[in-house]
Amino acid sequence: MRDYDHPLLWVTITLLSLGVVMVYSASIALPNSPKYSTYMPYHFLIRHIASLMSGVIGAIVVFRIPIKTWNRCAPGFFIVTLLLLALVLIPYLGKGVNGARRWIHLGIISIQPSEIMKLAVIIYAANYTARKQKYMHQFMRGFLPITLIVCVVGAMLLLEPDMGDFIVIAVIAIGVLFLGGMCIRLFGSLTLTIIGAIGILVWVSPWRRERIFAYLNPWERSYAQGKSYQLTHSLIAFGRGKWFGVGLGGGLEKLNYLPEAHTDFILAVIGEELGFIGVVVVILLFYWITRRAFEIGRQAIAFNHNFDGLVAKGIGLWVGAQAFINISVNLGLLPTKGLTLPLVSYGGSGILLNCIAVALLMRIDYENRVLMRGGKVWEHARCL
Repeated sequence: MRDYDHPLLWVTITLLSLGVVMVYSASIALPNSPKYSTYMPYHFLIRHIASLMSGVIGAIVVFRIPIKTWNRCAPGFFIVTLLLLALVLIPYLGKGVNGARRWIHLGIISIQPSEIMKLAVIIYAANYTARKQKYMHQFMRGFLPITLIVCVVGAMLLLEPDMGDFIVIAVIAIGVLFLGGMCIRLFGSLTLTIIGAIGILVWVSPWRRERIFAYLNPWERSYAQGKSYQLTHSLIAFGRGKWFGVGLGGGLEKLNYLPEAHTDFILAVIGEELGFIGVVVVILLFYWITRRAFEIGRQAIAFNHNFDGLVAKGIGLWVGAQAFINISVNLGLLPTKGLTLPLVSYGGSGILLNCIAVALLMRIDYENRVLMRGGKVWEHARCL
């Protein structure tokens, strides 16, 4: 029996490799615009490769850590990440980009605490559910504490503002709690509460409300040159790509027509240059990772390792939900949100945490394989 999941590794490598190629293709023309006029043509490619290298190193380190260690350190890890989210909101510590304060600048690098929080929420929610298993049907002892914690995280994210990551984190937390045994009545109440809160936030915020109107009618002239500018050019890119694309490097929308082509809208570049077939391949790869994560989670729970199983399923929810939202935004199925495509889009913190999440998933699968052979996980972990 192989010690680790080779197909999962190769699917991840495929997406990361596609990301390197497409980030270079989408960003090579950016120095022609006034905003990036001082940048070299290879600026984003070099930084993306550096992020990928840090992600590989982080993944190797994480794979060597037994899952029991993550379980033991879950509360502390969550508290530290929560403090980082608070630091972002402090003037001169938090770095603002395009009107949002989401980064902490550390010399030559910047970290995005909201990306770390996605992993922290998975680990903490799994730890909480495993500890409070017999109370998950009770409002006061099971439901209320974790709900208040999610609300605190959501409030910090909305102050940045970062509704996209808030939605992803809410999906992760609710999903892990539901998979961990929360009763359907409390699950429905929490889901409706969060949906209602998001609806109120959209309605009371004029610019968010305007974005919804632009999403519903993107081709209206006032919106096409304003709030729906990205969406309309994304749809044009998909239309130009047709079945097999215009060829790698041959896209036109990335030539300063489609904003953030190397981050949020990289799938539109894939659609234009690799066509419908390329987009379908990307969707299938993300579907495979999500499905495999749930299989690994079910296997861990079969060994009575509830924490391990919930972490694996939480990672599947993270990758699946964020990929679904990004793909839907690019295709005009959801309103425009600032969410990257996992493992593919340009972004230092995102790539690093995505690689760490996959390594954690592979570690859970590795420990499952050790248990199936009748071995002891701690003995194998010590040998690594």
